Amino acid sequence: MNLKTFSLIFLIGGLVLASGCGVYNFTGGTLSPDTKTITIATFYNNAPLGPSNMSAIFTETIKDYFQQNTSLELVDTNGDLQLDGFISNYTITPVAATSGSQGQGDFSALSRITITVSATYTNVNDPTFDFDRSFSFFKDFDNSGNLAANEEAYVEEIFDQIVLDIFNASVANW
Repeated sequence: MNLKTFSLIFLIGGLVLASGCGVYNFTGGTLSPDTKTITIATFYNNAPLGPSNMSAIFTETIKDYFQQNTSLELVDTNGDLQLDGFISNYTITPVAATSGSQGQGDFSALSRITITVSATYTNVNDPTFDFDRSFSFFKDFDNSGNLAANEEAYVEEIFDQIVLDIFNASVANW
């Protein structure tokens, strides 16, 4: 058997092993072969605080993530998978107090931004995977810096983690 024949057999064997009962991608998501589309509705901002563009940032982030990490086609309505929800909370809380100098009083040296997103996931082909739950993540930041200058970057970092959590809970089935 020459090298060319061996390579061909190895390639065909690898392709046979890679194909299975479901559709698998390298991000860990397993989907039914019948699942071809996803509808992601706008996630509106119902939080009393936070940047005004959070809705647009989160919606585009989650759409981009699903498109980059699955072979699903994004459709406006009636997808095989349906995802919608809203940003339910945005808080900034002190995490670490420090003592002020010469009568300035105590203040927070470290604060935490926490964002909560409520998401509803529907799998039309297999309702056992449906869920309606909240996802939350936070970012600690040093109060010596300028929050206004860094807030959008913090929000994007938090959203990246929440999107990953939603992805894992939905199509990765973790």
